[in-house]
Amino acid sequence: MWGTGGRLQMQDLDPSTPWLRETPLPISVIVAVRNEAGNLPRCLESLRAIGEVCVIDSHSTDETALIAQSYGARVIQFDYQGGWPKKRQWAMDTLSLAHDWILLLDADEALTLELVGEIRRAIANAEIDGYYIALRMYFLGRVLRHGDAHFYKLSLFRRGKGRFECRLQGQDGSMCDMEVHEHVVVAGPTAKLEHPLVHRNLDSLSRYIQKHDSYSNWEAGVWAQGGASRGELAPALRGTQAQRRRWLKSKFLGLSGSPVLFFLYRYLVRLGFLDGRAGLIYAGFQAIQVFHIKAKLFEARRGWQYPDSRRPEADPGGAGVRLEASSRAVR
Repeated sequence: MWGTGGRLQMQDLDPSTPWLRETPLPISVIVAVRNEAGNLPRCLESLRAIGEVCVIDSHSTDETALIAQSYGARVIQFDYQGGWPKKRQWAMDTLSLAHDWILLLDADEALTLELVGEIRRAIANAEIDGYYIALRMYFLGRVLRHGDAHFYKLSLFRRGKGRFECRLQGQDGSMCDMEVHEHVVVAGPTAKLEHPLVHRNLDSLSRYIQKHDSYSNWEAGVWAQGGASRGELAPALRGTQAQRRRWLKSKFLGLSGSPVLFFLYRYLVRLGFLDGRAGLIYAGFQAIQVFHIKAKLFEARRGWQYPDSRRPEADPGGAGVRLEASSRAVR
């Protein structure tokens, strides 16, 4: 467990560590899931030191709910009917939470010993209402250190101080039932934590592609809508990391050949090639995502009509999603 100089190594939490069992961290963790039996055990194992864990499920057809219950988590089923709010904001609005701090996690994310200790110190600071936490991303078994894969999420905040922005009101089941690239906005001072979450997705590339199909449905809907929605983080070159990434994407989407340019930016300019084959595949998938968004915007502008069997409500995969394309849609 201990490295050179007596320093803790970056690894998952060991539930046998006495101080983890005896001093629960006074925060409520919300984990949004659907068919995450492969990823969830590692996530929940890392939450042994947490005071309350709420797993928000969408009627998984695998053993997700049973796994969550075996770890003592509170399991709540979410029925998405379209529109807003989605899963995590619904949980924050609806559930009676035990603690004054909320931590949002995905099933493929895990805490480390160092991060738990840092969170314990951070929530004792009465002057800060929210914290950005970085992701250390593993893709195809390798840490991605380049290619713009390292980013921060505002994942830890005081209850009642943070809310998700709503970038698209007219959402439906083809666009995923949880927040995709909406960000939490905190009404108060924020800071960054030093130690990252570990993001290690054990799903196959096939499931990765299926998930991102629904994500591109959502993002195409956002860009087809045109201007920013109320409360949305505006794209800004000099803003937060989320705003800068959003500004960059808005510029790329407006260019001809943007998927190729986006790939070159990630793989060459942001040194994704230094991450080997995993970096190449990751940059390629990111570029394909941009291509899918633009193709779906083109589909929307043409007003393409599908037979009844291809309507979104009959197609869980999202084929034939209909978007209200505005005159400001990206071309």
